[in-house]
Amino acid sequence: MTELEGLQGAALVQAGDRDLIEVGVGPIAPGSDVVCSPGTRFQLASVSKQFTAAAILVLVDRGPLALDHPITKWVDGCPSSWAEITLHHLLTHTAGLVHWPQLPELSLTARIAPEEELAHFFDAPLLTAPGTRYAYSSPGYVLLAHVVERAATRAYAAFLADELFGPLAMPATFAGNGDGEPDRAVGTVHGVEVDSAELDVVGMGAGDVWSTVGDLARWDRALAAGAILSDAARGAMLTVHTPVDEAEATLARPVVEVDGYGYGWYLGRLGGGPKMIFHTGGNAGFVTVNAWFPDEDLRVVILANDESVDLLAVASQLLGIAFSG
Repeated sequence: MTELEGLQGAALVQAGDRDLIEVGVGPIAPGSDVVCSPGTRFQLASVSKQFTAAAILVLVDRGPLALDHPITKWVDGCPSSWAEITLHHLLTHTAGLVHWPQLPELSLTARIAPEEELAHFFDAPLLTAPGTRYAYSSPGYVLLAHVVERAATRAYAAFLADELFGPLAMPATFAGNGDGEPDRAVGTVHGVEVDSAELDVVGMGAGDVWSTVGDLARWDRALAAGAILSDAARGAMLTVHTPVDEAEATLARPVVEVDGYGYGWYLGRLGGGPKMIFHTGGNAGFVTVNAWFPDEDLRVVILANDESVDLLAVASQLLGIAFSG
């Protein structure tokens, strides 16, 4: 295949059910002789949010949840200022909640009790009134994972395994720290190992899923085919509900024109052309992107285990190859 510059990890470009590009580059861990491959598992970071959104929508389809339910119905101890926050607000990052940088006292790599993490969220003042403006918030998705647990009366990771990963034949995909799981990449920065994000509690629902490029492409195909969600739920997931803050939208330009955020996905167009549905992610030592082009039946997945990888540069190369014909 054409040489791919700047990648440390794995990448896949798939058209229909045909793999155009499938590659692994660099060591799975510093000093290891094992090379990253399409079968290597990587932390998906915020790409995980599309699974959180899907879990909520599965429970909406089945009846326990409604998108207009207030968070206070499902999470105990919420401050009075959260009374108007709904599941829809959390899914679209319009709840007014803070993001990780506004919680400097909360370590993203050390495990704590779930109630202690929630207390950090409760103590942080709202940035805006609920429903008024997009403000990206991973804590909002942690809360959604807690909603799933309570509504399904099941551990969040188990719900994903039973209701999403198992039925969709994604055998390499799981949620949580994954202690003892094989074929896991180690996160690095410029080749130096860094402490892993804590994913059983702290990052649950926000960045906790591990997967491979092939499993992610299978997930994208399943969504496109309506294999897991009702038409109404899938339509809600893939509809622009809020414009995205201009400063954040510019991070994807000039490659992508961002129209806005749905449920766990950004929606836009590639250079003003093909419709693009995508999400990026970044955990300590990992950067990721999952993108699909519904009109072309094309998917592009990049999973890197070095935080210094320039995702935009790698994606530009892959997109150039994918659309060159």
